[in-house]
Amino acid sequence: MIGRPESPHSGWRSLSPDITPLLDIIFIVLVFLMLTANIPLQSLEVDLPKTDSEALSRVQDNKTVTINLLAGSPAWALQGEKYEHWEQFKPVLQSQLTTLKDAELVLASDKEVTVDNMLKLLAFLQEHQIQATQILMEDGQ
Repeated sequence: MIGRPESPHSGWRSLSPDITPLLDIIFIVLVFLMLTANIPLQSLEVDLPKTDSEALSRVQDNKTVTINLLAGSPAWALQGEKYEHWEQFKPVLQSQLTTLKDAELVLASDKEVTVDNMLKLLAFLQEHQIQATQILMEDGQ
C-alpha cells in the first residue's frame, strides 16, 4: 500500500501542492467581477428642437454676432469685417465686449485654421467670461 512517509525530514507538506497563488488569482478575479458588474449607466438629457424651423426661428429672434477664423490672410473676421493679425483684431474685440456678452455668439472656423488661432480666441473669450453659444463645424466626409 502506498502511504505518506512519516520521517521528519520529508514532511507531508513537501508532497502537497501550494495553492496560495491560485487563491490569490481567484480573489483578484472575484474583486474585479464585483466592481465591474453593477456600474450605473449615466446619461445626459438633451432637448432637441422638433423641427428645423423651430431651431432657425430661435437663432433669428436673438441678436447674433459672428466671429470667423479664416485660413491664410486675413485670418480673422468679426461680422464680415476682416483683420490681418491678432494684434489688429484683439482691440476690436475689446471695444465690442458689451455687445459680445449680450448677443448670441457664433464661432465659424475654416478647417485649415491652425490650432493656435483658435486657442487665442477661446482664451480671450474665457478671460472676459464670454461663452460661445454655437460653434459651426463643417461636415467631415
